[in-house]
Amino acid sequence: MDVHFFYLALFFYSIATVGYLAYLVWVKKPLWKACRAVLVAGFLFHTASIVARYAEAGYTPVTNRFESLIFFSWLLVAVYLAVQTRYTLPVLGAFVTPLALGLLLMASFRAKAILPLDGQLDSRWLPAHVWFAFLGDALLGISACFAAMYLLQEKILKKKKIGPLYYRLPSLEILDRLSYRCISIGFPLLTVGILTGSIWLKSSQGAYINWQDGRQTASLLIWFLYAGLLHGRLIAGWRGRRIAWMNVIGFLVILVTFLQLSHFQK
Repeated sequence: MDVHFFYLALFFYSIATVGYLAYLVWVKKPLWKACRAVLVAGFLFHTASIVARYAEAGYTPVTNRFESLIFFSWLLVAVYLAVQTRYTLPVLGAFVTPLALGLLLMASFRAKAILPLDGQLDSRWLPAHVWFAFLGDALLGISACFAAMYLLQEKILKKKKIGPLYYRLPSLEILDRLSYRCISIGFPLLTVGILTGSIWLKSSQGAYINWQDGRQTASLLIWFLYAGLLHGRLIAGWRGRRIAWMNVIGFLVILVTFLQLSHFQK
């Protein structure tokens, strides 16, 4: 049943992605409202897929590549919808939905069987670590979308060729502020995720860090990258293009690490 819900979510996300990208060309309020309705429908099926898999597996379903991809995609859409309840930024959907859809498309090619947990994964630390780490990554992903919009808007202004896209994107000030706001929430969550992961490792293997584990090394690299970004903004006064590029690069590192190393099982 969870796989059926998954494919329904994939279908609705595909339609929503096309709609949001079309919104960049034709700014029509009815089109945006239709896209939002389709995306919410897809999100509900996405949620049903995760809940059904949890009910069948009996544990938080993030222990293989298929589950990790759909869970990360689900949180990205959840955060986007939460942002939309506070700020009316339909153009953000044109950046978020392709990312969420891409993750689901990659998941569709992965093995979907539910496997029993091995001894190390059968731990109470699994849900705590996963929720904090994945939610932190999702918020940093939304922040990177704002940063990408900032770089695009800045490029338009620098060329002094004001076109239709300029009026579709928020101002540089708004994009910079919202990007930072997402980081200011996502980074502490990521930090807690790393800490809970270290405590989990200590309880199972007797050490807080295993330097031979690529996931942990990459997580620390990402943590220092975002810590440097925040330090530069708060202490050194970095703003604008430099921060935006660091933000985008930081999330690309997260994405590559997630796709290559973040899976507990094959």
